[in-house]
Amino acid sequence: MRWTMLCESDARMALAEPVPTAYFTSDPQENCEVSLDDVLLSSSTGAVEVHSTETAAGAKTEGCQTDTLGFQASSPPPSSVWTTRRDGEVRLRMDEQGIGSEAPKTVHELFQEAASKYGDYYALASKKGGQWIKLTYKMYYDECWKAAKSFLKLGLERFHGVCILGFNSAEWFIADIGAILAGGFAVGIYTTNSPEACCYVAESCSANVLVVENHKQLQKILEIQHKLPHLKAIVQYGEELKEKRPNLYSWSEFMALGKDVPDTQLRAVVESQKPNQCCTLIYTSGTTGQPKGVMLSHDNLTWTAAAAGRFIMLKDAKEKQELVVSYLPLSHIAAQMSDIWSAMTFGVQVFFAQPDALKGTLVDTLREVRPTAFLGVPRVWEKMEEKMKSIGAKSSTLRRKVASWAKGVGLQTNLKRMNGYSEVPMNFHLARHLVYKKVRKAIGLDRCTKCYTGAAPITRETLEFFLSLNIPVLELYGMSECSGPHTISLPHAFKLTSCGKALTGCQTLIHKPDGDGNGEICFSGRHIFMGYLNMEEKTKEAIDEDGWLHSGDLGKHDKDGFLYITGRIKELIITAGGENIPPIPIEDAVKDALPLISNAMLVGDKEKFLAMLLTLKCKSDGETGEPLDDLAPEAVEYCQKLGSKATKVSEIISSKDKAVYAAIQKGIAAVNEGAVSNAQKVQKWVLLEKDFSIFGGELGPTMKLKRPAVAQKYKAQIAQFYAEVDAPSATAPRQ
Repeated sequence: MRWTMLCESDARMALAEPVPTAYFTSDPQENCEVSLDDVLLSSSTGAVEVHSTETAAGAKTEGCQTDTLGFQASSPPPSSVWTTRRDGEVRLRMDEQGIGSEAPKTVHELFQEAASKYGDYYALASKKGGQWIKLTYKMYYDECWKAAKSFLKLGLERFHGVCILGFNSAEWFIADIGAILAGGFAVGIYTTNSPEACCYVAESCSANVLVVENHKQLQKILEIQHKLPHLKAIVQYGEELKEKRPNLYSWSEFMALGKDVPDTQLRAVVESQKPNQCCTLIYTSGTTGQPKGVMLSHDNLTWTAAAAGRFIMLKDAKEKQELVVSYLPLSHIAAQMSDIWSAMTFGVQVFFAQPDALKGTLVDTLREVRPTAFLGVPRVWEKMEEKMKSIGAKSSTLRRKVASWAKGVGLQTNLKRMNGYSEVPMNFHLARHLVYKKVRKAIGLDRCTKCYTGAAPITRETLEFFLSLNIPVLELYGMSECSGPHTISLPHAFKLTSCGKALTGCQTLIHKPDGDGNGEICFSGRHIFMGYLNMEEKTKEAIDEDGWLHSGDLGKHDKDGFLYITGRIKELIITAGGENIPPIPIEDAVKDALPLISNAMLVGDKEKFLAMLLTLKCKSDGETGEPLDDLAPEAVEYCQKLGSKATKVSEIISSKDKAVYAAIQKGIAAVNEGAVSNAQKVQKWVLLEKDFSIFGGELGPTMKLKRPAVAQKYKAQIAQFYAEVDAPSATAPRQ
């Protein structure tokens, strides 16, 4: 899956001094040699420690003792780069030199550095009552420390989850970081998730505490709390409680809970944490629809934030503070890496958008904040494009002519720049004065030097539209399993439709390339996740024996080393909004709800909403297997129960049989009722004239659906779904 993010480099961070091989004495007669890969520098104690996958949290370690150099050794070092245990530890993928060799650090160590370095700089800005309420980095750190003590008071156990269900806010950040400091897992849940989907995540991570934004989200949790044996408390922020319940706290009540917890108690928990342990879970869907808990270590977060930030040249706040707007779902790694971790690493000031940002108010926030860096999923850029085109169409003839001329100049000049030409024609300067500056100001991007897109593929047309207005929208690519970014385009190094080049310290492998150089894209680096929580087989599928992460995406490099995504091995549908949707469960649900349906194929990759191709059960030729027009007996029987006299597929389609069409619409509406989120609802459907078959090329030898073949064969019908500008408000057949 593609994604986008903003981050930058800290000139202050010098390369860590090389760590020599150390010898630790476990017995006067024996030495155990520890390589660089096994050594973790603990900045809180100044000691060099070796950590083990075998040691459970809080267990007394045995083995190597303190040697004559004063190094404190624990049990044998972890030998594997992956684990699926909540209390597991991994061998960090350290390099011998460069950014990949830098000393690992925990989230607390990173935050402590930020509070010390940027203490008086503003960190978080929330708009309340028309005014921006701001926290400095020192205040931010203190709030997270207080939250961590309150989590301990509530009984948060080591390596148990704190789930956060709500729109982006200072409370979201504080709950996330507070959970980590207190030794738990920070776990975001999408606000659009159904109660059942919330239950799955909370149960999977053994959540002790659930943090919700408002009464609406609270109701989801109250509905399923009896299924959560580990749940000890619910905390609500964003609005006052409408009801009193045992173990339900308002945000102010929660923050006051830990006032009597001694700092020494929390400090002991913080100091027990290691960079190679898990601190955050990102839940991502697989093709079977069962979400997987992506385990990210302290080092995954802290190292990736620094590496990505430096790569895109984020400025250190002491040089010039960067400003960003937080609005993308924080349950997604893109938003977390950009808004929390990279921001913390470079002293960025984060402004929270309004909860209805994606319904139209985002541009108002952008105009007010005027961010220096902005990350938008393709749908955000497309909406901006549509709005600007709509306004342009209403302009005077002269204005339209000037805009058209300026866009032509802008596109040609920027395409030449992209290909290495540095000369800028005079008419470009004139166009910038007349058009480009005004457009940037109108959308709040007049100070933005880093415009990024990701989470889903973006069209060349949209990229060219913004490039013509002198707004290069740069693509990034990565996935939850690599802590967000893997390749990033840069203002001085980008190509349209390419995702750029790998971050410094990260490697890309094209696995088993074909004659055109296309193969599966694989990653390596310190950004690679620890494993899927409690899913050993899935983890082994993702990380091969040589430690490479397999993305499931197909791609190739051009002669200059730029990466292009060319397809996907996985069957996940990624919508224009960046939602990852497994099609099979939805297709199966439709077939279960409608006994006359033979095959169902979900479509909507790169599109704004989902639609579905449907076929009816029919008889087939005994020799060739070709589907016939006659309905199968069970389909005829079903139609009769509906009050339809149809016996052929063609009869139903040609007359748009009211009884059958109404039944299909009702069935799909019922499936939509159980959808995990709005993005997973089927908005349109069409009945095809022939069932899928091996004969027709839609099915393989094992009767498995050949999605690309179906998409090609029925591309006209699929295109018709998306001929309208917006998705329909209710489920409907394609007319």
